Amino acid sequence: MAKTIFITGASRGFGKIWAEAFLKRGDQVVATARDLSTLSDLVSTYGDQILPIKLDVNDRAADFDAVKKAKDHFGRIDVLINNAGYGLFGAIEETSEKEARDQIETNVFGLLWMTQAVLPVMREQGSGHIIQVSSVLGIATLPVLGIYNASKFAVEGLSETLATEVKGFGINVTLVEPNGFDTDWAGGSAIRTETISAYDGVKEAFNAGLTEDSFGVPAATVDAILKLVDAEQPPLRYFLGKVALPWVKQVYAERLASWEDWKDVAIAAHGK
Repeated sequence: MAKTIFITGASRGFGKIWAEAFLKRGDQVVATARDLSTLSDLVSTYGDQILPIKLDVNDRAADFDAVKKAKDHFGRIDVLINNAGYGLFGAIEETSEKEARDQIETNVFGLLWMTQAVLPVMREQGSGHIIQVSSVLGIATLPVLGIYNASKFAVEGLSETLATEVKGFGINVTLVEPNGFDTDWAGGSAIRTETISAYDGVKEAFNAGLTEDSFGVPAATVDAILKLVDAEQPPLRYFLGKVALPWVKQVYAERLASWEDWKDVAIAAHGK
């Protein structure tokens, strides 16, 4: 059965690829972008099947207006995919206040406003699926991406809590956690801080650890996303790529070992 899918950040990357995949199989798509010309090819091919909306997710009122337009146009919203966001590259000390605030504003608050906007619609329907595009960097961290890591850790905590609050309304929540992919995320859409030479070695080590095999092929994610959208009982967390799970297993093994080493101190701190 065809679904109505609302996807933010549909101008390029995962958003554009997934929007087209939904349209190809007959779903109705609400696609948002800051520049609607980036969606003109989809509009010319799929016509009334797609509703393009110009949107900056940082504008809370505009987010609510966009959801209303989508509901009025298609009658319902089955799936929200919060995909809008970008990467901020730079050591934490290098990051300006504006860069840090802009990163959190888009990656966290933009996602929060869109989530709040769609929840009344899904509660009224008694069903819905909110898919938050997080990152493996919301579970484990890499240097020179500190504020981006922080934004995705926030998305993880927000969304895990949300899942417990809305399950009784028939609404599912999934955190999609890709490892690196060859999208524009690290290219033209990324922001880079002014450098401090003291961190040159950290950045060199970071870059040296990247290989061609570290990055997946964006188009290869389509089948996984279609399966997720169609799942009757979707998971809370959903990795994309072959790098994420082995790395997270290693990170959590190290965390558990450290916690065990300090457990007697932790227990004593309880006081009774």
